[in-house]
Amino acid sequence: MEHNKALSMIGIATKAGKTVTGEFSTEKAVKEGRAYLVVVAGDSSANTKKKFQNMCNYYHISICFFSNKENLGNACGKEFRASLAVTDEGLAKAVKKQIDLLDNLEV
Repeated sequence: MEHNKALSMIGIATKAGKTVTGEFSTEKAVKEGRAYLVVVAGDSSANTKKKFQNMCNYYHISICFFSNKENLGNACGKEFRASLAVTDEGLAKAVKKQIDLLDNLEV
């Protein structure tokens, strides 16, 4: 279950105080230049995905569509989360690496 590695990295980043969750906070972190990686739940609405994709393209920030709202929320110690931003460069790279490994496995 490789899926858990990426989620546990998100959990570690959250415990370190290096994530912001929820649409408003994620958007704010991107616009303030504090986000290194945006993670959007795979079961988010098409509108939410498009909004974050466009925003991340504009601000040149990595974005991943990953897992679902429930798993992302659990990883952050919350109920449901459609989006989160990792605000530490090293942790963002570690999370992205785990998600990229998963993407490669699923192909």
